[in-house]
Amino acid sequence: MQEDPKDIVARQLHAYNARDIEAFMAEWAEEAEYFAHPATLLARGKTEIRARHIERFREPDLHGTLLGRVGVADMVVDHEVVTRNFPTGRGKVRVIAIYQIVNGRIARAWFKQGEPVIETG
Repeated sequence: MQEDPKDIVARQLHAYNARDIEAFMAEWAEEAEYFAHPATLLARGKTEIRARHIERFREPDLHGTLLGRVGVADMVVDHEVVTRNFPTGRGKVRVIAIYQIVNGRIARAWFKQGEPVIETG
């Protein structure tokens, strides 16, 4: 029996929130593709995805809060609010993440972000 693709995506989000690059990368396929929705390639392969996230994991307030998750066959869609440290300050951004799972790993992912809302202090 194959693993539920939602479990793979859940582990990936947990590792993201823990800023555990090894656990995070364990869920990605060797030749994975990472897109800004709909088709802007941001990273191809584990090396590029790792480099992108090592930088992101340096943000002290980084955290993805899952609002909802749905899976159909090999596709999983997450709706999240992500707290980030933007150049203009700490803020939140709504994100829709679409993952395609192939052979138990994330093979392709598309991300659609809303406008960041910067916290005022």
